[in-house]
Amino acid sequence: MATAVEQKRAHGGHSHHHHDNSYLTSSNKNDAGVRITRIGLYVNLASAIVKGIGGIVFHSQALTADAVHSLTDLISDVLTLATVSLALKPPTPRFPLGYGKIESLGSLGVSSLLLAGGILMGFSSCLELCQIYLPEVAHALEAVGLGHAHGHSHAIPDMNAAWLAGGSVLVKEWLYRATLKVAKERKSSVLESNAVHHRVDSLTGIAALLSIAMSNIYPAFSGMDAVGGLLISWLVIRAGWSNTKTSLVELADAGIDDEIKGKVQRAAEKAIETLQLSSNGGSGGVRDVEVKKVQGVKAGQSYLLELEVAVPGEWSVDRTGEVEDVVRRRIGEKVRGARRVRIRFLPQESGNDFVEEFISPSVSARSSPEPEEEHDHAHDHSQTNGDSHGSSNDPSNGNGVTRRK
Repeated sequence: MATAVEQKRAHGGHSHHHHDNSYLTSSNKNDAGVRITRIGLYVNLASAIVKGIGGIVFHSQALTADAVHSLTDLISDVLTLATVSLALKPPTPRFPLGYGKIESLGSLGVSSLLLAGGILMGFSSCLELCQIYLPEVAHALEAVGLGHAHGHSHAIPDMNAAWLAGGSVLVKEWLYRATLKVAKERKSSVLESNAVHHRVDSLTGIAALLSIAMSNIYPAFSGMDAVGGLLISWLVIRAGWSNTKTSLVELADAGIDDEIKGKVQRAAEKAIETLQLSSNGGSGGVRDVEVKKVQGVKAGQSYLLELEVAVPGEWSVDRTGEVEDVVRRRIGEKVRGARRVRIRFLPQESGNDFVEEFISPSVSARSSPEPEEEHDHAHDHSQTNGDSHGSSNDPSNGNGVTRRK
């Protein structure tokens, strides 16, 4: 079963599918897909470090913000490597639904950190703009400890920062073309998605390059670098908030989207079609089996799926078990990330639904038979003890429980 599952990420106002880079966990280093994916990971690491140091040394808000942006995918890849083996561990009595939510928790933590980092970078860019165009506001913020004084020379970044940004654009563009070439050869949607991501990263690098160059070529627009940093920070904040919401929704057990439901439905129906339950396909045969409903939740990389399948009421357990095995196998082969498939069989004439499995709010512990049985047992035990002592006049609290003197 494939272990990768698509996750929709937003970058720079562009939406694309970003996968969990399952190639990173492969031991086949000679595979072209594994090689180019790991090269991408190393480039993200080097890019984040170089641009981060360059942004500080050359006083470029845009370059520093772009370094933070590079961290988004780097940390995502590292998180995958750190959690993929744990998240795919088999279920245990303590975690009967598996460990997939651990990855969702990790994603929430990392997304929150990136969101906070983007906000801090954006605030730093705003301070830089205030020092240039609104010094009174900058002094007021400094008075309350929100910022510190900079000379106006710091507002114009060193031109060397532009060379770093330009180099990043060239490397990312090369990665885009190299990854896309392998993706087309392998017909891999995972690699194609990663290629598109490299292209989006190069666009943020271009934004940093232009803002740095404009600040140096036209000193009157000395705030352009800070504006570029503010723009890139907003892109990081947007992506971080999007991923934070996705993680929260996963942890809240929101249902899977219609696209996944459709894939599961088609896989189940195809499995039923290919299953020869009877020689003539007539009454009581495959034509009488219907997939009524599909639902499920996402846990990290995994989908925990539930299906309602209607069958003739006279069918035996063995016959429904045959359908269950074939449907589960087919879904596992055709739906990437399907980890658990639970099938609920209903008679054709039944109008029940998954909602019927929930206990009605009118049912409470008070109406459950267990407390009454315990109460009756205690009552009988106290009466037996009272009878064995021959004491019918012992004080009682009226509930069949003898009070101690």
